[in-house]
Amino acid sequence: MNITIIGASAGIGLETIKRGLNRNHSITTLSRTAIELEDKKSFNMILGDARNKADLLKSIQNAEALIVTLGTGKNMNATTLFSDFAKVILEIHEEKKIDIPLIFVTGFGAGESKNYVSWLVKMFLKYFLKDVYADKTKMEEIITNSDLKWTVVRPGRLLDKELTEKYRIENKLFKGINIGGINRADVADFLIKQAEKQTALRQYIAISEK
Repeated sequence: MNITIIGASAGIGLETIKRGLNRNHSITTLSRTAIELEDKKSFNMILGDARNKADLLKSIQNAEALIVTLGTGKNMNATTLFSDFAKVILEIHEEKKIDIPLIFVTGFGAGESKNYVSWLVKMFLKYFLKDVYADKTKMEEIITNSDLKWTVVRPGRLLDKELTEKYRIENKLFKGINIGGINRADVADFLIKQAEKQTALRQYIAISEK
């Protein structure tokens, strides 16, 4: 199938490209940075900005699923990247209905999940990532209040380990949920499988190692 990945030049996004290609999908990406891959036969790279309507329209025109893995890298400064993207995708949806799965990544600590993180993570979010997570929460709110076919994926602490395809997913928040580390490759695996078959339609999914 044709899958578009927004924000795919590094981290989860790059792993999602690899996983999608490995599962024989055609991948289109939109990112501001060029992506170097050995396997390019089913890969279409568009250089642009996720907040630019024309760039976004170009990237999703043939998509059968849309995966959003926007990130700020190591930049912890205040941003409107996530909410700006959400506003543009909603504007496009209002003009030309987007009737495909939209799976987007925020992080465990966004939205209501901030009340279920460990004390250590709570301090880290408060003093280092407060503004970034505030904007991720805005993106969640904008998209989940729409009639898009959304799934929110909130991974725990991201790790660079090999793909296992063995991870725990939770679609409810509860005391003692204990969302810990998760391989970026395993997050990518879940994203691609949701694109293939959206079993978590309009759900908030926390994902962690088993």
